[in-house]
Amino acid sequence: MEIVKTVRMGLLNDFYGQLLTPKQQRCIQLYYEADLSLAETAERFGSTRQAVYDLLKRTERLLEEYESKLGLLEKHEKRMQKYRRIRELAVGSQHEKEIREIVAELERMETGDF
Repeated sequence: MEIVKTVRMGLLNDFYGQLLTPKQQRCIQLYYEADLSLAETAERFGSTRQAVYDLLKRTERLLEEYESKLGLLEKHEKRMQKYRRIRELAVGSQHEKEIREIVAELERMETGDF
């Protein structure tokens, strides 16, 4: 399984997972997050590999469709880049400590770790 795709699907699931059906959520979690094979995932569902493959592909397309319309992941990644840039610019500043604290707080807000 391609690492980039695995990470992307995990992130898309973080942003849009609540919009999926429970079965779609479980499929994505088992296959991408628990790193189960199609056969292992099918076993958990009491289904066939083909049925799980079809469900997985439909769910992947749906997550990508949500992202193309809403762009939450892209916006998140852009904000994270800006936070990194702010930290870089703060180095050596008389307000470096305060700037780093503010950026850290913003990043916690991004991830829901208030």
